[in-house]
Amino acid sequence: MDNIEMYIENVSEEIRNYARLIDRVKITEAAKLVADVERNHGRIHVTGIGKPSHVAQYIAALFSSIGTPTYFLDGTEAIHGSAGQVDYGDVVIAISNSGKTEELKKAIITLKNNGAKIIGVSGGKDSWLFNNSDVFLYAGVNNEGDELNKPPRISILVEIFILQCLSICIQKNNNLDLDTYYKWHPGGALGESIIKSKGVGSNEN
Repeated sequence: MDNIEMYIENVSEEIRNYARLIDRVKITEAAKLVADVERNHGRIHVTGIGKPSHVAQYIAALFSSIGTPTYFLDGTEAIHGSAGQVDYGDVVIAISNSGKTEELKKAIITLKNNGAKIIGVSGGKDSWLFNNSDVFLYAGVNNEGDELNKPPRISILVEIFILQCLSICIQKNNNLDLDTYYKWHPGGALGESIIKSKGVGSNEN
């Protein structure tokens, strides 16, 4: 239990410290980039290597759920043909803890050469990804929370955190309301909760 308590305390401290560092201006810039692409009927993609690839899949699902169709892009497969899902002018959100993962670098170079805009998300403030992003969102911690301080734990949490902040900004820009949200989420406990709170969908046959 001592190790668990240490981890919980480290999470609390790191998240508090990170929250103070969040650059609201950069989030706004990233949201504008997304809005511009949507206005031009472009698409949003999210990619990462290793553990950040799982974050990318969640973020793609989250953005899609609030009305911004977003696609997961396998970072390793990008240089083996999957870059073809990205059109000129599309936005790619690239997530990397270090910001210098070789596989991701190759993918980003390919995507940029094909005309994609890059929103970088990383703990590497002066990293390769920082220098090759159109907009950079810092997502770094000093401590992963355990004795080894190597397995990605808290860094994953802040990557999710900053992109959830971006999703809030996108949702606000799109003027999403419960009526529209219900159209995409009529099932399950979530759909039921919306019906109970607003009566949304109650007149549907």
